[in-house]
Amino acid sequence: MTTTSVEELDVLIVGAGFAGLYQLENLRKRGFKAKVLEAGGGMGGIWYWNCYPGARVDSEGPIYQFTREDLWKDFGFSELYPGWQELRRYFAHVDEKLDLSKDIRFNARVESATFDEETNRWTVEAGDGSTTICRYLVLCTGFGSKPIFPDIPGLDDFEGVSHHTGLWPQEGVDLRDKRIAIIGTGASGVQVAQEAAKSASQLTIFQRTPVQALPMRQFDLSDEDNERIKLDLEERFSRRGTTFAGFEWDFIPKSALEVSEEERTATYEELWEGGFKFWLGTYQDVLFEEEANDTAYRFWRDRTRARIKDPILREKLAPLKKAYPFGVKRPSLERTYYDIFNQDNVELVDLHEDPIERILPHGIRTASGDREFDIIVLATGFDAVTGGLTAIDIVGTDGHSLKDKWSNGVEAYLGVATAKFPNMFFLYGPQSPSGFCNGPTCAELQGDLILDTLDYLRDNGYSRIESEPDSDRNWTSHVAELTEAGLYEKANSWYMGANVPGKPRQLLNYPGGLPTYFQKWSEMADAGYKGFAVT
Repeated sequence: MTTTSVEELDVLIVGAGFAGLYQLENLRKRGFKAKVLEAGGGMGGIWYWNCYPGARVDSEGPIYQFTREDLWKDFGFSELYPGWQELRRYFAHVDEKLDLSKDIRFNARVESATFDEETNRWTVEAGDGSTTICRYLVLCTGFGSKPIFPDIPGLDDFEGVSHHTGLWPQEGVDLRDKRIAIIGTGASGVQVAQEAAKSASQLTIFQRTPVQALPMRQFDLSDEDNERIKLDLEERFSRRGTTFAGFEWDFIPKSALEVSEEERTATYEELWEGGFKFWLGTYQDVLFEEEANDTAYRFWRDRTRARIKDPILREKLAPLKKAYPFGVKRPSLERTYYDIFNQDNVELVDLHEDPIERILPHGIRTASGDREFDIIVLATGFDAVTGGLTAIDIVGTDGHSLKDKWSNGVEAYLGVATAKFPNMFFLYGPQSPSGFCNGPTCAELQGDLILDTLDYLRDNGYSRIESEPDSDRNWTSHVAELTEAGLYEKANSWYMGANVPGKPRQLLNYPGGLPTYFQKWSEMADAGYKGFAVT
């Protein structure tokens, strides 16, 4: 419904995922008048939009939730890695406990925001016709909220069913006995492929770059399992802020090259038991030193190739010579992905050898010929980290939009603010730990930093805060220095913005880890919010 309502708030939050919900509950508790605008029809952020076949979280469910005991003590997931339906059940449980939805305006996509220097307030317009005036604007749009559609001629001509995984129909799509094309092999492509291969008459996966997927080791959780998990859950939560990526485990404080081959292999075997441990719980130099990285890649490659029967497919999916360093593109977790290529109904198209020329009304034309399809799945990713922010027409004090300001590259102090945009913070934003961090961990730990900042401003009678241009530039330089020390630049990934044509190439996430990031923040806050202009 379209309305013409106007509301005045202390804080307006954009986005009802983990970060936005955490802000809402805690701002209310601290006495701020705060509400949320959410583009979707329900809470959960990405878990409202991610409802494609096979969509599930790639962190273990017990650690992928809020740390409040009253939220987890009487809730349990039925699988170690919950699917999207269970995550929606979790958010419904959170809402029942905290009564959040009464302060959330759903189906209200924020379209514009303008800052008034005379009143030090933002005026925010949403697609439902509402206007909100607020002292502070807190953007919790997530790192994957703006889907990217490939620039393929004829995409609109297809007469079958075609959807981006990030905009999947809420009512679902029947994949049974269909001829299905999946374009893209990131996390969503892997997950849809595993489901589609079970029942499709023909499944064709179009691959640009081989994904380095790791074993998920999924299993069901009984009531007894959940009770056992809860015995040490508080201790696991307490370790999250002390590790690089916000999990309860961390890198091994050794070089992969200083141990014997036997010890290294035994360690890799242990890490191979499932999840992201093989990626973010490995030797500390794997993401920084090429030779150390090679040891991890060879292990991954050999374990993966052993599952693929066809030698040609084996080389395309897990090549002897790595296509890019292991782990510098975000790995996916898989259960049967490499096994499906042993099925007669599954085909792989290497886009380097056989590129797509155009979409036809009934299929796809590549250099080698035409293929007919009933369904095309666009697993082509997102304008990550910055896309959800720049999709909003946010105008700063100099009359320029945030999109214009970042057109030549991001500059964002501590990954939460940028000059010329006063009283505006973004969580899970560019040059913060974001994409390297377990989501709920960042929502809470980084979220507390924003909450404390708003408390500081109110308690000291301040009405305006803005990062200084030099602070933005110095933080960007710091991120660039850390980037150069690693191997991230050797891959064309969304980490580097390389998946979006014309997007400046720079690391969009803070690669120094959570402890270092929090230390930098503490130094800033202890010095009286040094680097911010506070008035």
